[in-house]
Amino acid sequence: MSTDGETWGEASGTWLGNDDKHAYILTSAHIYELPAKPEAYAVRSPDGRILQPDRIWVHPQWNGDTDTRTGFDLVVLRLPAPLSGAGVPPLLYGGQAEASQLITFVGFGSRGIGSTGEKDRFYRGSDKAAAQGVVDQWVAPAKPLQRLGDGGNYLGIYLPREDGSLPNPYGGAAKPATRLVGLLGSGDSGGSAWMQPVPGRWVLVVVNSNGSGTANYGEESWFTRISPHRSWLSGIFPGVRFAE
Repeated sequence: MSTDGETWGEASGTWLGNDDKHAYILTSAHIYELPAKPEAYAVRSPDGRILQPDRIWVHPQWNGDTDTRTGFDLVVLRLPAPLSGAGVPPLLYGGQAEASQLITFVGFGSRGIGSTGEKDRFYRGSDKAAAQGVVDQWVAPAKPLQRLGDGGNYLGIYLPREDGSLPNPYGGAAKPATRLVGLLGSGDSGGSAWMQPVPGRWVLVVVNSNGSGTANYGEESWFTRISPHRSWLSGIFPGVRFAE
C-alpha cells in the first residue's frame, strides 16, 4: 500500500476475495487518520495494477489507539475491480486455539536483524518478506468492552536470543522456535499472519498490528485476532471464507 502511488511498503494488506465488481482487502485501522478516507492509500495488486479503493469500513470499536484497541485494529477496503493472480481466496480462522501455535507473518515493511532491529540497509522495498513467532500471549476480547481500558482480543509474540540469555516475559521458551523467527517492521501493518491447525492447511489467523520497539531481541509484536470478527467481516463481504 502507498499514500502517493509511488512509494510502496508504507503498509500491507490481505486480499479476502472478489465479488462480481469488486475486490476486498483487509488491513489495519491505525494506518489511517480518523475519520478514515478511502483515498488515503492506493493498493498495488498482485498483477501490478494500482487501484484506488472506492469504499472503506473501519471497525466500529476502533478508537485510534493501539494501546487499548489492538484487538479491533481493522479496516476493510473495497477496490473498484476484482483482483487476479492471487490464487484461491484465503481461509480465515474461526477458532480459539491460537495460543502456543507457531504463526508465520507476511508484510512489505522494513527489515532487520535481532541485534540491531530494523535498518534501512536491510530493506528491499519491492517484495514481501515473512518471519515466524510462537504465540506466547493470548488475550480474549474484553466483555463488556469498556470505553476506556484494554479491549483485549490480540496475540503477542516475543523475540528471544539464540543463546537463551533473555527471560521470556510470558513464560514461554527462551530460545527461538525456528531459524525464521522475527518481529513486525514498519510497513508490515495490515499484513497477514498464518498458522497450520493441521499439516498442509494454512489459515489466516490474525492481522499484523504493532510492536514494542524497532524489532530487536527482547521486544514484542502484537496482532489482531480475526476469529471474533467473523460477523463483522461477513456483513461487509459475504464471500469471506472461514474455517474452524
